[in-house]
Amino acid sequence: MSDSNKTNFTNPSIFILLGIPGLEVAHVWISIPFCTMYAIALLGNFTILFIVKTEPSLHAPMYYFLCMLAITDLVLSTSTVPKMLSNFWFNSREIDFSACFTQMYFIHCFFVMESGIFVAMAFDRYVAICNPLRHSTILTNPVVAKIGLALVLRGIMVVLPYPFLVRQRPYCRTNVIPHSYCEYIAVVKLACGDTRIGSFYCLFVVLCVRGLDMIFISVSYTQILRAIFSLPTKDARLKALGTCSSHLCAILSFYIPALFSSLTHRFGHNVPLHVHVLIANVYLLVPPMLNPIIYGVRTKQIQDRLLQLFTHKGI
Repeated sequence: MSDSNKTNFTNPSIFILLGIPGLEVAHVWISIPFCTMYAIALLGNFTILFIVKTEPSLHAPMYYFLCMLAITDLVLSTSTVPKMLSNFWFNSREIDFSACFTQMYFIHCFFVMESGIFVAMAFDRYVAICNPLRHSTILTNPVVAKIGLALVLRGIMVVLPYPFLVRQRPYCRTNVIPHSYCEYIAVVKLACGDTRIGSFYCLFVVLCVRGLDMIFISVSYTQILRAIFSLPTKDARLKALGTCSSHLCAILSFYIPALFSSLTHRFGHNVPLHVHVLIANVYLLVPPMLNPIIYGVRTKQIQDRLLQLFTHKGI
C-alpha cells in the first residue's frame, strides 16, 4: 500500500470535495440546471424582498414571514452552490478545514430555521382562518419579531453541537468527502473512533426538530381544514383554501425531498452514492427556487405589485 494511503489525517488542513461521485464526467452538464436554479432562486427571492419592502399594503405578518423565508433560502443556496459550481467548472475541489465546518453549520442551521418559519406561517394561517377577528391583535409586529428571533436562536443552538462533534474526532482515514458540499453525515463518516454520538445527535435533530415541526404544521392544518369546511358557502371555502394553497405547496417542496434524503441515508444502503448526493442537492436547491415562484403565482397582492412594476417600466 502506498504511503499516501497511510497518511494520518488527524488534523487535515483541507478536505477534498468529489462533487457527485461516479458522475464526474458529467459535472459540466449537471452544473447547467444547478446554475439555472440558483439564478432563479436569487432573482425570485430578492424580488420578493423588494416587493414587500416597497409595498406598504404587504407589511403584514404573512409577508414578514415570507421575507424571513426568502432570506433563509438565499443563505441556504449561497452557502453551497458557488463552491459546488467552482468544483464543476474549474475542478476546484479543495475546501479549508474550518471553511468546511462553517459551511456545514450554515447549511444545517438555516435548514432548521426554514423548518421553523414554515411552522410560524402555519400558525399565521391558523389564526387568520380560525380566529380572523383577533389576527391583528395576536400577531402584532412585536410578536412577529419575537417569533423571528426565537427561530434564529433555535437554529443557532440546535446546530451548535455539529461542528464540535465532528471537530473533536481524528481523521485518520482520508480527507476526501464523497459529496458536493460539507454535509454532516458525509463528514462524520470520515472520522475515526466512535462516531455514534454524532450520528445519534443528527437523528435527534431530525426527529425532535423536523419531526415536531411537521406535527405542529399537521395539527394547524387539521384545524384550518375543519374551519374551512364548516364555512357556509362554496365561494368562502374556495377563497379560504386559496390563501393556504401556496403555503402548502411550499411545505411539500421543502419537506418531501428532505424526508426522502433522510430515509435513503438511513435505510437506502443499496442506493448508489451519486443518487444520495443528487437528492441532497435537490433539497437544498429546489425549495429556494420554487418558493418565490409559488408565492408569486399564488399570491394576488404580489402578482399585482409585479404587474405594476412591469407596467410602470413599460410606460
